[in-house]
Amino acid sequence: MIISRFVILRRGMSTASTCATRRSWWDHVTPALKDPISAVTEAFLADPSPYKINLGVGAYRDDEGKPLVLQCVREAESKIAASSFLESTSTSVGSKLVMESAKLIYGEDSDVIKERRFAGIPALSGTGACRLFAEFQKRFYPESRMYLPDPTWSNHRNIWRDVHVPDQTFRYYHPDSKSLNFAALMDDVKNAPDGSFFLLHPCAHNPTGVDPTEEQWREISSLFKVKNHFPFFDVAYQGFASGDVERDAKAIRIFLEDGHSIGCAQSFAKNMGLYGHRVGCLSVLCNDKIQAMAIQSQLQQISNTMYGSPPIHGISLVSKILSDPDIKAIWLKEVKVMATRIRRMRVTLREALERLGSPLNWQHITNQVGMFCFSGLNRAEVYLLAKEFHIYMTPDGRISMGGVTTKNVDYLANAIHEVTACDQDAKILHNTDAYKINTDIRFTSLGTSKTRARGMNLAL
Repeated sequence: MIISRFVILRRGMSTASTCATRRSWWDHVTPALKDPISAVTEAFLADPSPYKINLGVGAYRDDEGKPLVLQCVREAESKIAASSFLESTSTSVGSKLVMESAKLIYGEDSDVIKERRFAGIPALSGTGACRLFAEFQKRFYPESRMYLPDPTWSNHRNIWRDVHVPDQTFRYYHPDSKSLNFAALMDDVKNAPDGSFFLLHPCAHNPTGVDPTEEQWREISSLFKVKNHFPFFDVAYQGFASGDVERDAKAIRIFLEDGHSIGCAQSFAKNMGLYGHRVGCLSVLCNDKIQAMAIQSQLQQISNTMYGSPPIHGISLVSKILSDPDIKAIWLKEVKVMATRIRRMRVTLREALERLGSPLNWQHITNQVGMFCFSGLNRAEVYLLAKEFHIYMTPDGRISMGGVTTKNVDYLANAIHEVTACDQDAKILHNTDAYKINTDIRFTSLGTSKTRARGMNLAL
């Protein structure tokens, strides 16, 4: 009996010890830093104010502030629903997506298309395409680094960091002029080691909305040729810069004409309003068909370890839109409509600020292009917009113009005017952590602005 109790006691201790060990497996795991865009969305959703505005996420919204299902998507949906596309293999549908995506970005009549001198693979939107290329870069150039523009989309650094490819920035944006710092950019490209990898935004740069001119792209391409650099283009907003998808591909066509090897990550989340479908494509230009087959096999192997094959429905939608001439024509018109609305909101916002008598220069709002406006607002001003006016944007002052509508633009302009015209003492907050600020800021006319807001009958 004594032995039995001893055995039971030992077993109980062993079980308790095992449970304690299991409970301690993940005690060292701490919460990850929140993505700045996700953090903005969470704060917006938690705000009960009827006047709140979300200017964080870069997804298109119509003039009612609602997500838009494009007519081209409805047309494509009806056609693939009536077909036996579900019986098709993801490989065949994926191949069609890759070919149509390549035509869109490199040009239907380009030698790259005619000679099939490219490797391509469907990806989980632009993020997945970037991640696939980062893995490919690490595998075949393990000692390389990726040069990223300063600033760039916040997730770029995360993507290359997580595959252990070190990143380095090159100068891009001039905060004082709120325009391209072209001389500094060229200097950094020149001083980078020969054969470096550079990430470039061909149009509608995220987050600044500042793009090089055609002549500047030609100079950049020429210097890349001298330095034997590899250009990797993240094409997330084709069509949103000018309203013309061909014009927005001009930078890539210039590099193509100059004989560069090129990599492209394409996303159809924004320009087709398919944010939740995560349809993208990665393509890499090659010397010939043999090299293309080798690279294709490597890209496929990398993707197989990540997700095998992507969901087929979104790929089928995009493939149908790009391959059906009638549906594509509808899409091209809708892209122009979306880009035009965003440009109109830029003009309206700038004019509203100028009517309020703002002493600041807001010309950059209309000089910039695409989905985003790099407003020039500092972290303290962004914080005050959220705290006092329920307007949410990323801490760097990036405004998603898709969230600006005719119903909220005056309220937004007034709020920006209020926070930029507040007591000069508030300027000391510029270099502080805006989300930890706890101080009393006195506004010139905060009470009247809130009264106006309540009387505007905003449908937000």
